[in-house]
Amino acid sequence: MGPRRWWDERVLPRLTHRACQGADVDRWRAPVCARAQGVVLDIGFGSGPNLEHYPVAVTRVLVADPSDLAWELASARVAAFGRPVERVSLDAADLSALADGSVDTVVTAWALCTVPEVERALAEARRVLRPGGALHFVEHSLAPDPGTVRVQRFVQPVWGRMAGGCHVDRDLPRVIEAAGFEVTLDRARYIAPGPMRAWSWFVTGSARPT
Repeated sequence: MGPRRWWDERVLPRLTHRACQGADVDRWRAPVCARAQGVVLDIGFGSGPNLEHYPVAVTRVLVADPSDLAWELASARVAAFGRPVERVSLDAADLSALADGSVDTVVTAWALCTVPEVERALAEARRVLRPGGALHFVEHSLAPDPGTVRVQRFVQPVWGRMAGGCHVDRDLPRVIEAAGFEVTLDRARYIAPGPMRAWSWFVTGSARPT
């Protein structure tokens, strides 16, 4: 295993496991997960931090995530969830294991920034959603002010290599809309000042197929 693969497969999942939990993160995560119902497709499931925020209306969770280590780290949360949790894909851009219209809700939490073929993944999410279903998301996205955008564009080449392909320069509400969804934003603001602004423009909302 080369250094890059070791970093991406053995180190980053552990760092993400630690970083993507806690009260500050949950203030953004919980309201998004609370809207889920029925059969949920969780894109970028990681080590399963969304599970504790899903309501009883969620009957089953289908996982699309590439990391074997993250799936291992999720085992305690999966056991505690008490409802079926099944890993159905290693690649959100390939949901061929799922039939058209087989999912009630799609949830993404700081995941679309990293999916390599994000447009194809969103097309797949749209395909598997049942009529009336919705995608609910919390993501960090391209900032609204030109100064921060310049920083995001500048750091992206290095940041992407360090962070497993994460993009700070994706305008995710616009990307979701271009994939055939009507997007409703609930919150959009910076969560950190100064040099961290490039990573801290957070957006939450819902999207329904048009």
